[in-house]
Amino acid sequence: MEQDFSDVTIRAATNNDVERVKQLVFTTLREYELSPDPETTDADLMDIEASYLKRGGTFEVIEDAVGNLLGTVGLYPLDEETCELRKMYFAPKLRGRGLGRHMLERTINNARRLGFKTMQLETASVLEQAIKLYTRFEFKPFEAAHKSARSDQTYFLNL
Repeated sequence: MEQDFSDVTIRAATNNDVERVKQLVFTTLREYELSPDPETTDADLMDIEASYLKRGGTFEVIEDAVGNLLGTVGLYPLDEETCELRKMYFAPKLRGRGLGRHMLERTINNARRLGFKTMQLETASVLEQAIKLYTRFEFKPFEAAHKSARSDQTYFLNL
């Protein structure tokens, strides 16, 4: 059954969205007792256009009909063949509607279209619903050389 997302808009983010994106991401992190880290792990949010778009990636936001920011997802190039799924966070009122599945599928398709061969992601074990989603999409665990301080799991998907 196809989900109806006609009450939201998905669009490319710009630097005009930075403050609202940081607020949503940091609020969601705190909800799960994870610490925002604007100096390192979350420094990519300070300049979305340079961190994502100018590097050949994507960063999308989800808004309701009156422009409230309800979700984010970024595709961050690590090298020519590998990208990282980053900052996929949703406001509580958006969760449970199938939008996570829709956005992950959309982002995977964008990665393929952009020519990436592998997608990686870091996550924390407290984000149980996200991990269930990733494994449904056949992401596999792997041991990354480096992880952010709040992450205790890493996954990859061959595109």
